[in-house]
Amino acid sequence: MMKRIVVTMLACAALQHGLRAGQADKNAGEAVMEEKHIYKVVEKRELNLFVIKPADWKPADARPAAVFFHGGGWMGGTPAQFSEHGKYLASRGMVCVLVEYRLLTKPEQTPEVCIRDAQSAMRWVRARAGELGIDPARIASGGGSAGGHLAAYCGLMNGMDDPQDNLTVSARADAMLLFNPVFDNGPSGYGYKRVGENYMAFSPLHNVATGAPPTIVFFGDQDNLVSVETAAVFKRKMDAVGAVCEVIIYEGMKHGFFNYAIQDHIPYYMTILACDRFLVDLGWLQGQPTLDTGNADLGTVHSYLLQSSPNTSGAINSKETIND
Repeated sequence: MMKRIVVTMLACAALQHGLRAGQADKNAGEAVMEEKHIYKVVEKRELNLFVIKPADWKPADARPAAVFFHGGGWMGGTPAQFSEHGKYLASRGMVCVLVEYRLLTKPEQTPEVCIRDAQSAMRWVRARAGELGIDPARIASGGGSAGGHLAAYCGLMNGMDDPQDNLTVSARADAMLLFNPVFDNGPSGYGYKRVGENYMAFSPLHNVATGAPPTIVFFGDQDNLVSVETAAVFKRKMDAVGAVCEVIIYEGMKHGFFNYAIQDHIPYYMTILACDRFLVDLGWLQGQPTLDTGNADLGTVHSYLLQSSPNTSGAINSKETIND
C-alpha cells in the first residue's frame, strides 16, 4: 500500500537549501546562453539544439550536463520551455542543452520520430563531450509531459534508433529530471490511442529494469493526464530494481505547473530547487543553491502558497515523497 510522508514546507526547504533573493544579475551573468548547433538533418530539415554554458566554461572541463526535451503532446511546444531551467543550472556549473525535435501532425502517428530525434540528440551531446566540456558519464535527460516521456525513454529504454546515428555512441541518460512525464503509454495511460497494443515498445513505465538511472520526478495531485497512482507505480518499480528514485507530489497543482510562467514562478522555484538538491546529492553540483526569487521573499512565497490552496489546510506548499 502506498504511504505518503509530508517531508517539508517550501519556506523551510528554502531556508535549508540557501534560496536567496536579489541575484538576478549575478545568475544571468554566470551562464552563456544558447549556442545553436545543428545536431541532425532529416527529411531535408535541420534540427537544432541550444547549448547553455557557465561563464567560466572551458573546453577541457568535464562538467555534468542536462539535455532537456519540451512538452506539447509530441505535437507542439518549443525548446524555450526549459530555458530558465537551463540558465539556472548553467549558473550552478552544468552544461545544459535544449532540444528541437520533429512533431507529430496526424492523430494516427506514433511518437517514434520524436524518440529517434531525442536519442540522436543524446548521442550528439555525448559524442562531442570533449568539445562541450562535458563528462560523458554524467549526462542527464530532462523534460516535461511528452518531453518527460522522451527523457524517460532515453533513461530506461533503447531501440527506435535513427539509422543514420552512430550506434556505437550510447543514447542512455545517466540521470533523469522528469516533470509530470507521460511515461505510462499503456491501456490506461497517455498516448495509448497512438501506440495501441505495441505500447510496450513505447512506454517507459513498463520498461523499468536493473540499471535504471537515478531519477527525480515531479507531479501535481490535480494532474489530469498522469495520476498520483501512476507515480506510485513508477516509484515501486524503480525501488524493486534498486534504482534511486524520488517522486515529489505537489498538492493542488495541475499538469504543467512547473513551467516558469506559472503562478508568479513559485512552482518553478520549488521544482528547480529540488532538482538542485537532487544533483548535489548525486555529487554533480556542489554548494548551496543560488536561485533568484525576484521580489518574492520567503514569507511572501509561504503566504502565497497557503492562500492558493483551495482544498487542503495549507498543504499546497508541502511536498510529499512517495515511499513504500
